[in-house]
Parts: sequence; C-alpha cells; structure tokens
Amino acid sequence: MTQHLAAPAPGTAVPADSTDRPGWWRDAVIYQVYPRSFADGNGDGMGDLPGIRRRLPYLAELGVDAVWLSPFYASPQADAGYDVADYRAIDPMFGDLHDADALIRDAHTLGLRVIVDLVPNHSSDQHDWFRQALREGPGSPLRERYHFRPGKGGHGEEPPNDWESIFGGPAWTRTENPDGTPGEWYLHLFAPEQPDFNWDHPAVHDEFRSVLRFWLDMGVDGFRIDVAHGMVKAPGLPDMGHGGQLKLLGNQVLPFFDQDGVHEIYRSWRRILEEYGGDRIGVAEAWTPSADRTALYLRPDELHQAFNFHYLGAPWDAAELRAVIDESLDSLRPVGAATTWVLSNHDVVRHRTRLDGGLPRARAASLLMLALPGSAYVYQGEELGLPEVTDLPDEVRQDPSFFKSDGQDGLRDGCRVPIPWTATGPSYGFGTGDSWLPQPAEWAGLSVEEQTGDPDSTLELYRGALRIRREHPDLGAGDAVTWLDAPEGVLAFRRGGFVCTANTTAEPVTLPQTPGTVLLASGPCAGDAVLPADTTIWWSV
Repeated sequence: MTQHLAAPAPGTAVPADSTDRPGWWRDAVIYQVYPRSFADGNGDGMGDLPGIRRRLPYLAELGVDAVWLSPFYASPQADAGYDVADYRAIDPMFGDLHDADALIRDAHTLGLRVIVDLVPNHSSDQHDWFRQALREGPGSPLRERYHFRPGKGGHGEEPPNDWESIFGGPAWTRTENPDGTPGEWYLHLFAPEQPDFNWDHPAVHDEFRSVLRFWLDMGVDGFRIDVAHGMVKAPGLPDMGHGGQLKLLGNQVLPFFDQDGVHEIYRSWRRILEEYGGDRIGVAEAWTPSADRTALYLRPDELHQAFNFHYLGAPWDAAELRAVIDESLDSLRPVGAATTWVLSNHDVVRHRTRLDGGLPRARAASLLMLALPGSAYVYQGEELGLPEVTDLPDEVRQDPSFFKSDGQDGLRDGCRVPIPWTATGPSYGFGTGDSWLPQPAEWAGLSVEEQTGDPDSTLELYRGALRIRREHPDLGAGDAVTWLDAPEGVLAFRRGGFVCTANTTAEPVTLPQTPGTVLLASGPCAGDAVLPADTTIWWSV
C-alpha cells in the first residue's frame, strides 16, 4: 500500500541560515544522494530515507549547501526508480511520506536544501494511466496521454518508425488487444517498462503541475528534471533516417531530443516555482548538441541550472578543459545563468577511473572543478576517492541496459555500489547486513571512518576545499576567469585574490613564478614554482 501524507503549508523550504542568500544556487555545492546506495536504515541491504536522514549531519559537516535525491517514488524498479508508478508516494523499499517529511525538515534544520528528482518524460508501465489505457484498448482517450500508434506493414507487424531505445533495440513495443490479438505499438525511449508521455496532451501538463505543487508544499527546494530535453517529440514522429546504436548519454541531433517545444513547459514550471518562497529551483538534465543549446533552458523565465555535461565529458587535457570552460561561461553569460560543473554521477563511470590517472588525478580534477565560478555537483563517494567497480558479477547487475544484447555495457552499476562508512562490518557501515551490490574489500580503507581526521585523505581535502570555497570572497559565484600565462599542459587562472593552477601532465612543470601562498593542494607540493604532475594548487595572492 502506498501512503499519502498531508503536506505542510507552502513556504517552509528555506533553511534557517540561508534566508539572506537570494540566488543561493549560483554558487551552491550540491551533493547527489543515490538513495539505494547511501545508507541502509533498516538492515535489508538497500539504502532508504531513514538511513539518509541519519547521515545528514555528515553532509552538513562536509560543507555542501544542498542535497539532491535520486528517485524514491513508488516504482516497480525496472530502471532503479526512474520508472515511476506514483509520483506522490514513496516506494516502501525507501520508507514512506512521513520519512520524506522528516528528512526535509531535518535537512533544513542543518542548513541543507533538498532537491528531488522529477521524471516527466516517461512513467512506469504500472502507472494507473498506462494500465487503464491498455485495458481499454485502441480508441481509448487515455491512450492519447502516451504515444500509441498502429504499426507499419500489411498487418501492423513493424514498428511505427525507426526510432531506437537508448537501452538498445526498437523504441516501440507492440501491445496485445483485450481480445488477445496483436495491437498497437507504444513508444519508450528507454526500457519497455517506461512508456513515454505525450506532452501534446493537456492532461499531462496538468498532472505535472500538480506533482510540482505537491512536493513544493512538502517543502522541497527544487527539482532535478530527468531527461529534460526529451519530453517533446518532433511533429509526426519522423524517422531518424540513420542506423547505429544510440549512446545512453550523448549529444546527437535527434527528432526526440532537444525539441524547441520543451521550453514552453519550463516557462510554465518557472511560474509555479516563483509562487513559492525561498528561491525554489529547476535543474535540467539536458544532453544537448552544444553549450549554446543548453543555454536556452536557462533563459530568465525558464530553469535555473543545467548540468554541464560538456565539461563532464572533457578529457584531462589543459587545452580541451580550457576550451570547454570558456565555452560554458561564454554561452551562459548572455542569459545571466550560473554555470554548473560536474565530474561524476549515477549514470557515468566515476571520474577517478574515467580520467585514467588514479586518485592523484581525480583529486586534482576535483580541486579544479571547485575553483571554477558557479555551482558544483558532487556525487556521493567521490569525496572518498571511490573508483568505479568494474568487476561486478553478472548475476548481481541490475542496470537494464546490461541485459540488452545490443545495448550498453552495463557499467552504470559500477558507480552505484553502496559507499563505505566504517572500516569493518558486512557492508562497511552502509547497513547491518550485506549490501545490494557487493563492495570491494579495499573500500574499508576508503571509508568515512578511516579518512576522517587524516589530513592527507581525500575526504579531508574535500572538507578543506568546501570550507575555503565558502569563506574566500573570490570563490563561488561568478561568470568569468582571467587566464594566466602558463606552460603547456597547465591551466592557470585568477579570480580576484585567488589563483588556481592545474598541471594535467604526468611530469612536474615549473611555473613562470610562484603565484602566492598555498591555500590548498591536491597532492604534496613545496609551495614554490614547481607544480607536481597531476596536481592542482589553490593560491592566495
């Protein structure tokens, strides 16, 4: 049974220490919690809301400004909760609405804002709308809320067009009529259990405006919008006209992504957000072909932030990083939006592994990211220096793309392994028993317990960086950097009385001069003009 709870009155979302911070998101550090892998409060091996609630003091001590929670809604879990059956209920595996209410209240008491995931591109095939549409058969008005179409071919045996699922295979599944005969097809850009909504239908708009208000009344401070670029499809659902496997996360030009019609949706949502006090925000997960296209989501009457996937995809190379930093800042400056920076999340290989340079390079990349003007996103466990888990047994994998023979490689499971809190125990403090994905034995040494108080640990590096970022007058918000002359392979920029230098090469490099006094370094350094390999240093000048 799903449980519903009367929500508190609007206007309760502003943390006590943030009421004097209009535009708080412009320099916020936002920590992503993947609920099933953060903390297990009841010992069943799966993370949950009570577990998250008990660990909120850790996040406040870390120094982040907000917590983004990946989906916890009622769901059959065909795609880790991104297949939502009820947008106003908590899945029992995570708790109930009382737990969500308590978590939001505790977070605000600690000065943390709370952002929740919203999944508007598709529902679960167990959503009441979709189940009733199947029962009623062709011609049912409820089918107009999704994309049902007759098939091609003499007997409708072929999909309506050539669109492919992001998870592999056709983006269409054929239904069975109530009398047992083959029926229409329905569109799902992701798994068959995730039918796409038809955003040309007014009932879909009305439903999601209602869902927004429900959670805003609960006190949340914003929404991370899943597949924000995907809700509107090109008129007539035209063929792609080309073959080849789509990437799970990419920037291809496609007839079902980044259509201009999405912007009217966000203008409508922005008006709702502004009805509520406390600077509630919308954050777009928008994979677009260019930074300029991303900027369109951030015009003053649309959303507040968008993930900077162009930066996330950049290699550890000074020239390429400088180019994407400039492009990011330049594209958002005309719309007055703050740039975001991100290195890892629940959909990509952890950056310690992805950047192919081990922990020193990951630490250097983190300090570089946190020095840039704007807002930064931190994925749970990156502050511990966790690597990707690349040797999970096939039998424990749960990523739906792994089970498609022509789909992705399934490595999203590798970044979702539960994080370690202690050096001992069956799941290193994640819970009281085994965790839903097995943790490597070496993670005992990367646990919060082992790293706390060790000045050389990655956890203390993050704590120090976030403290300096909050206290230094020239860090945080902004829309520009001043590039300094530097040797090849080195990034060097100034922001007022702050300088950041990052050596992306595998050898020490001598700077033209010592920039100032060392504030923080990602690795051992002498404080002189020699910048060690794969090292970022913050300087006070």
